[in-house]
Amino acid sequence: MVVEVNKKGQVVRVKSTKPSKVRSFNVQTFGNALQMWIRRPDGTAQAGLYRVTYDYDPKTTNVARHVSLVSAGGSWANDQGAANVMIGIAHKQAVEMQKAAMEAAKKQQERNAKLPSLNEIRGHPSPSPSPKLTLPPQ
Repeated sequence: MVVEVNKKGQVVRVKSTKPSKVRSFNVQTFGNALQMWIRRPDGTAQAGLYRVTYDYDPKTTNVARHVSLVSAGGSWANDQGAANVMIGIAHKQAVEMQKAAMEAAKKQQERNAKLPSLNEIRGHPSPSPSPKLTLPPQ
C-alpha cells in the first residue's frame, strides 16, 4: 500500500492499496498502516509518499513490514495524523453520548417528579378485611 506521511512521521492517509485474497489480513494491515509512524533511526521524519509492504510467512506465521520512500514532500506535510484524527472523532462522540445520557436521565427525573405519590394511587387501607372471614364451626 502507498501511504502519505506528514512531517512528524505520522501516516495521514492510505493513498492506495493492493488487497490480498484474505479479507481479515487486509483489514489488519490497513489498520496497522493508519496507526504507523515512519521515522529514520535517528528519530527524524520526512514527509512524503511511502510504499509499505506486508509479507506473511506461513511457516513461521510472522508478518514482515517493509517501508520505502516513493517521493519526498507533499501537500499533506502539515496535516494531522490519521490516528489522531480517529481519536479526536471518538472523543467527540463519547462526549456527545455522555451529554445525551445526562439529558435523558434529567428528563426521566422530571417525569418521575410529576408522578402521583404511591399513597394517592393506593388510597387508604381498610382497617379490617372486607368481607369478614367466617370460620367453620368446630
